[in-house]
Amino acid sequence: KGKCPEDGWDESTIELFLHELAIMDSNNFLGNCGVGEREGRVASGLVARRHYRLIHGIGRSGDISAVQPKAAGSSLLNKLTNSVVLDVIKLAGVQTVTSCFVVPMATGMSLTLCFLTLRHKRPKAKYIIWPRIDQKSCFKSMITAGFEPVVIENVLEGDELRTDLKAVEAKIKALGAENILCVHSTTSCFAPRVPDRLEELAVICANYDIPHIVNNAYGVQSSKCMHLIQQGARVGRIDAFVQSLDKNFMVPVGGAIIAGFNESFIQEISKMYPGRASASPSLDVLITLLSLGTSGYKKLLKERKEMFSYLSSELKKLADNHNERLLDTPHNPISLAMSLKTLDETNDAAVTQLGSMLFTRQVSGARVVPCGSVQTVNNYTFKGFMSHTNDYPCAYLNAASAIGIKKQDVDVFLKRLDKCLKTFRKEAKQEKSTNEISDANAATEQLED
Repeated sequence: KGKCPEDGWDESTIELFLHELAIMDSNNFLGNCGVGEREGRVASGLVARRHYRLIHGIGRSGDISAVQPKAAGSSLLNKLTNSVVLDVIKLAGVQTVTSCFVVPMATGMSLTLCFLTLRHKRPKAKYIIWPRIDQKSCFKSMITAGFEPVVIENVLEGDELRTDLKAVEAKIKALGAENILCVHSTTSCFAPRVPDRLEELAVICANYDIPHIVNNAYGVQSSKCMHLIQQGARVGRIDAFVQSLDKNFMVPVGGAIIAGFNESFIQEISKMYPGRASASPSLDVLITLLSLGTSGYKKLLKERKEMFSYLSSELKKLADNHNERLLDTPHNPISLAMSLKTLDETNDAAVTQLGSMLFTRQVSGARVVPCGSVQTVNNYTFKGFMSHTNDYPCAYLNAASAIGIKKQDVDVFLKRLDKCLKTFRKEAKQEKSTNEISDANAATEQLED
């Protein structure tokens, strides 16, 4: 049926299935005589076993989705993976998606592939409208494709940074729709930035006949992000949305899914990929989804959502205890931010020092964002880099509830963060006390004089 099974398979069944696929590839035929330049020969038995002897990769030189005659097993694996992944994307909330394929590149390069495909449809276009998100790979994906990003600054609404729709439309009118390759929007992002207003952007794209590419990097795990994509496609235009395999399906880094609502356009993107491709990302995600089944994946999504609520409530308590506050970002379903105003006022370097302290205490993934840092990326200078705006009102710390997170992760993180903040408060008190003693001594000396 090409669908993800409801109940996961055990490991021995999955291995049997993969061995059956592998013996359909010519390099594993008993009497095979290979006289070509690429015959699936592998020098190391360890490497062969690591890949279940599926050595030929996927696709042909002209199309990553094409069937390869001497690698029937690898080709079948590729077709099945794309079909199973499509089923899971529908399960996650985008029911009207019609086509997708796994590409052995991470999200940034997969976005580049989408932009390069659009180049042939819009040869005059040189600009990409991009609501600002301070993450290097999605910015560089536009530069690498040879286009000029037009950065649209976000607007501050309460604590949240949201899409400036008026600025997007004004820029389209100023540049001319025919000169714009696409609008490049984002769903999953670090708080206090929240997902772009996808429905409104999709309507603008439809009205001006401009393509719309969505960076949905880790949005599959969020029903809210997937709902935004579904609604955007329903009321307006979304040409493709791209998501990472590692962030959404807990597999090694190196793969992404390009999906969309127009099958012919998604096929055009797959044909744009030059040459054959590694089967490793497809193999990893197929094994994972077969072992989880739809019931197992739904359970992970449910647990992630529960952990988000738990992290939010506990981080709020911790923030209150340290005279800080959990920033109010209800439109961000994955990431949270806690102010570091007290820390920032104490010492300019204290915010970045907190990040170092957490990292050395084996807390990974937490980001500290100081005020006013400036960074240049590909000759573009961003003021307030990492905060998604030029002047966010305060320094802050990010933490995210991503798929696979456990209660123990949250509890240990909060305990270590609390300890680090207490250390800073203690040092600040000691410094204040030392300064007061110094001032008193100086006053006494003046009196004696």
